[in-house]
Amino acid sequence: MRVLVVEDDENLRVAIAAALRSAGFAVDAAGDLPAADEALSVSSYDCAVFDRMLPSGDALRYVRLRRPSVPVLFLTARDSVADRIAGLDAGDDYLVKPFAVEELEARVRRLCRRAGSGLPPVLRCGDLELDSGRHEVRRAGVLLTLTGKEFDVLRQLVARQRQPVGRTELIREVWDPLVDPASNVLDVVIAQLRRKLRNPPMIHTVRGFGYRIEPT
Repeated sequence: MRVLVVEDDENLRVAIAAALRSAGFAVDAAGDLPAADEALSVSSYDCAVFDRMLPSGDALRYVRLRRPSVPVLFLTARDSVADRIAGLDAGDDYLVKPFAVEELEARVRRLCRRAGSGLPPVLRCGDLELDSGRHEVRRAGVLLTLTGKEFDVLRQLVARQRQPVGRTELIREVWDPLVDPASNVLDVVIAQLRRKLRNPPMIHTVRGFGYRIEPT
């Protein structure tokens, strides 16, 4: 599960990111709204954690005007009823500072589960069918035998079919945020998937970036 943390206080931003990584999340961090906007435009997230008031603007207003397609947890020092209602109306959760790290992790985990449930249990791409509930993949009706990593990589690609998915993002989602993007673990899995999916080929290399899957 991948999370974007947007917080202008560097010490707090680093602490939140470290805590979430220790809890098993892949984390990107941004210090202001322009950096957050750039991150959201190039990557997919299961949850975003926004400091409510940033020097670059009000995150609540940003979410209202340019709602990212991810659940949002607002962090704020404002604890009035009106502020809480405003935050809950715009986002999915609202946490008042100071807060316990364990509560932050629990709220982020809940929002990420909600985001994950937004995908239908069965994904299709041309004659390819991926059933997350049964953990089965079929092409042209033929059941394929995939490893866990192969299934997870394929699911990431099929969920965003026709769109390029960066190798760094795939590694962070399927393996670990500390795995070197230059590692060949992803290349090995892609090669295995291409062999098992057979012809005509569906997975295409996006040179210098990552991979894309397209229906045939």
